[in-house]
Amino acid sequence: MPKEQDMPQGALALLVLRVLQGGALHGYAIAQRIHQLSSDVLQVEEGSLYPALQKMLLKGWVSAEWGISDTNRKVRLYSLTKLGKKQLADEVRSYEAVTLAIQTILREA
Repeated sequence: MPKEQDMPQGALALLVLRVLQGGALHGYAIAQRIHQLSSDVLQVEEGSLYPALQKMLLKGWVSAEWGISDTNRKVRLYSLTKLGKKQLADEVRSYEAVTLAIQTILREA
C-alpha cells in the first residue's frame, strides 16, 4: 500500500470541487472521499479543508446549508454551484497542462 501523503500544494480546491460534483457532502465526508478515491494516499487535514471550503464559499464556487448526517448529527453540507462547475473545468485544464509539462521534462531531461 502506498504511503499516506499530504495534499499537494494547489490540489485541494480541484479535488474538493471534483468530489462535490457527485453531490452535496459535509466536510468530514469530503476528506474521507478524497482519502478513499486516492487509495488511501492523500490525506486532507481539517486545518486546511475548512479554510479552503470557506474561501470557496466566498468565491461562490460552493454553497452550504445545514443538514443531518448519516449518524444523525447536524452538519454543514457543501454543494457545487454553477460558478464552481466552471472553476472545476478551469482547474482541470490547468492541472492537465502542468502535468503534461512535468511529464515532458521527466521523460526528456
